[in-house]
Amino acid sequence: MPVHLSADLTFELQVEGRETVHGRLRGAGRSLVLEVDDPGAFAGSGDAPAIAAVAEGLASRGLVVRVVSGGEHLVSLGAVVAPWWQRRLTGSRRIRLGSLRGALTSARSRARATPPVLPDLELVPPPTLWPPAPTFLRRVRRRITTTHDPARGGGPRLVLVRSAVWPGERQPVFWLVDQVVIGSDPGCDVVLPRLAPRHAVVTHDADDEFVVAAVQGVVRVHGAPVDRSVLRTGARLELGEHQLVFTREEYADHGRPHGGRIGGEAGFQQPQPPRDQR
Repeated sequence: MPVHLSADLTFELQVEGRETVHGRLRGAGRSLVLEVDDPGAFAGSGDAPAIAAVAEGLASRGLVVRVVSGGEHLVSLGAVVAPWWQRRLTGSRRIRLGSLRGALTSARSRARATPPVLPDLELVPPPTLWPPAPTFLRRVRRRITTTHDPARGGGPRLVLVRSAVWPGERQPVFWLVDQVVIGSDPGCDVVLPRLAPRHAVVTHDADDEFVVAAVQGVVRVHGAPVDRSVLRTGARLELGEHQLVFTREEYADHGRPHGGRIGGEAGFQQPQPPRDQR
């Protein structure tokens, strides 16, 4: 699979008994340029197999590295095809010579008995397993589905917020059903002190929405008083001195229609079809 990358790397190579070699690797996309002031530094007989292996690895990813010295193109490694007579010099069809100087450098690398300067391939980290995900082979257009769930999918709930919580103490959670009455009356589904007897009601409506409505008390959502308001995940519900937060898993929360993040928060959202009432 072709790889697109961007590189700008400057390096120095110090070999005992020889002058320091300077180089720079730069480029973008699938073509890179390697500039070196002494290509002969990599021309040891032990480096030839490593260079051939690098060329094969580049070719497998659709990359090409052009080696340049003093403004002269010496050789290209990677996704290239060398003629038969060059393969006799380089030992690889993925190394294409660009000039006579490149041919001489390659010939010396195969004949000169000098120790290698390139790192052993055993030092290279193992490659990433491929494919990283089984979905890369083809793009499948997913069928649009709805988030309707008559069984109250997504675990809709109200969490009572407390200003101080002791270590290990849990915040009270009230799981929502088709209708939940909140107030101070002992007969309410959620009983909180210092509220009106039947302060507010949360209803699961025909559109699979959870809606809060004021009954005998003042209801605020995100600080604004409301008579009726649809609840979305993260909605802060204020009843008297109490504060509750509505939570529902994203796949079932209509704030993210059709089970995903389509468009922006203020963008047009495709409406849900009617919920099955059975």
